[in-house]
Amino acid sequence: MDLGISRVAVWKGIQSLVKAGYSVDTLESGYSLDPESPSDFLYPWEFGENEPMFRYFENTGSTMDRMREYAAQGNASGTVVIAETQNAGKGRLGRSWVSEQGGLYFTVLERPAPMALTDYRLPLMLHQVAVARVLGSLCGKPARLRWPNDVYIGNRKIAGLMTELAGEGDSICWLASGIGINVNNPAPTGGSVSCAELIGHPILRRELLLKITDEARRIKKQTDYGKAYASGNRLLAEEWNSMADRIGAGVSLMDLGSADGTVRGRKKGPPLAKGIFAGTDSVGRCVIKVEGDEGIMCFNAGIASLVYHRD
Repeated sequence: MDLGISRVAVWKGIQSLVKAGYSVDTLESGYSLDPESPSDFLYPWEFGENEPMFRYFENTGSTMDRMREYAAQGNASGTVVIAETQNAGKGRLGRSWVSEQGGLYFTVLERPAPMALTDYRLPLMLHQVAVARVLGSLCGKPARLRWPNDVYIGNRKIAGLMTELAGEGDSICWLASGIGINVNNPAPTGGSVSCAELIGHPILRRELLLKITDEARRIKKQTDYGKAYASGNRLLAEEWNSMADRIGAGVSLMDLGSADGTVRGRKKGPPLAKGIFAGTDSVGRCVIKVEGDEGIMCFNAGIASLVYHRD
């Protein structure tokens, strides 16, 4: 053969494609793979010139766990770990994230320089806004942000985010933002929803992921992200608050921590504060107009949970 490749090698390559899920037709003149046929693949080569930045797993415990390993190995900022399914998907406060086939589960690595530890919530806020913008446009319904790390459409959860970081002194060395989105998978609970359920048909997760990463880059430019770490980011906070769910609602901020360091149930223990939810400040803290004459108080996420009062 002109390319110096044997027929056996070609056949083995074709079998690898078929095993990976691609549809290949056998013709008298060779093989045919239709590049225009719809496919919901997340293999690194599906991302073109960005292929070196993607790490793909058919199944893994958690993309956050894998990213921790890659970060320790020195992988570059912008590295993305994707998994078709997770058997130990992580939610906030030690909760599990159900990760069935059809959802989009990925973690993005960032090596901000410089970034103060006090600004650890800025990457999560940025990705939360990016996810909400893209999902709102895709589903044709407003996507709203709930403090500290969720995205809702209507009154149902469609995405959740969490972060993990490593620091030195008072600066962050690397930070990983883990994102889980209900896309084509069945919604795991009655209080959640998927994109396919809202739209009425499946969508390509690859295109969704690319739109989110592109949107995150645009937000960085719009908010001068990376230029105001010493005192948070006012522009990013304003964008977050413009998309926040139920600003002005009555809330209780619950402390879910126990003396032994474990996490209690959602409704146990006295509230840290009760009042009116006023959004977030420039470093991502929850702002509450406290009942009585105590004025405004700001709280880090930590192991606190925001509970909305019934109207």
